[in-house]
Amino acid sequence: MPIVVVGNVFVDIKGFPDNKYIPAGRNAGWVEIVHGGVGRNVAEDIANIELRPRFVSMVSDDGQGDEVLHKLQNHKVDTRFVAQVPDGMGIWLAIHDAQGDIVSSISKRPKMDAMVDMLREHGDEIFADADSIVVEIDNDKEVVKEVFRFAEKYQKRVYAVVANMTIASQRRDFLHAIDCFVCNAQEAGILFVEDFDDLTPEEMADVLLERITSAKIRSMVVTMGSQGAVYASMDGDKGVCPPQVVRVRDTAGAGDAFCSGVAIGLTYGKTLAEACEIGSRLAASVITLTESTCPRFLPEELGLDIAVEV
Repeated sequence: MPIVVVGNVFVDIKGFPDNKYIPAGRNAGWVEIVHGGVGRNVAEDIANIELRPRFVSMVSDDGQGDEVLHKLQNHKVDTRFVAQVPDGMGIWLAIHDAQGDIVSSISKRPKMDAMVDMLREHGDEIFADADSIVVEIDNDKEVVKEVFRFAEKYQKRVYAVVANMTIASQRRDFLHAIDCFVCNAQEAGILFVEDFDDLTPEEMADVLLERITSAKIRSMVVTMGSQGAVYASMDGDKGVCPPQVVRVRDTAGAGDAFCSGVAIGLTYGKTLAEACEIGSRLAASVITLTESTCPRFLPEELGLDIAVEV
């Protein structure tokens, strides 16, 4: 049975300077165009652990959309519920510094009417046999409402990731129904209207437990870049997941890979701490590449006892 991923497809345009990035100046360097989007990244990350996710999304009805579908299908993602519509993909423009960190970005989101229609028409087929659901919580509200309607109907666990926390913070009512929410420290600050920049991971874990308990969020993981990640759940479990030290080339997609690892781990019986370790490993593998998704792993490499389809 699959993990169902509900989210968007973007075209990522990423610029890298040859030397130190000068914000107000002209920077020589190179530009790469890759398939992106939080939902698409998560679906491909899950597929790269030799699982067979089911993707609910949209792509453009042109050659570029065909290319996205072809790549996902090559990775054995179930794309039957990806609609091809005019202007069906978003665009994300990101500028990186010489260390591979994103220093500026801007995005254009697609309209999601076709995704709402897909969920309403095929929701039973999409979700009835799912192992779990991963959703971009900042999708259009009607998309999120349909996902939770079917999650409740079929008693499926829901894990949430975010692309735009400013939008997601307006969906706090949905967070109560999520089994685990994954975001970074800056996004957590927007959600809780608080500045976490000066906290150590240990301090952040303590604060996170307090915040999710009062907000009635079942569990939450917050990534902290080079400091690793912290996690907490309403049953009192909390802790720090140290980072894996690798050479950074491009940080884009690392958070999506982390969420994928957490969702995979929790779906297939791992503790929150163990799921974070899987997420950390996948995230570390992404930042060594310019692609936005992890390379291929076998489930047993991540400590997972899952039968995979050949």
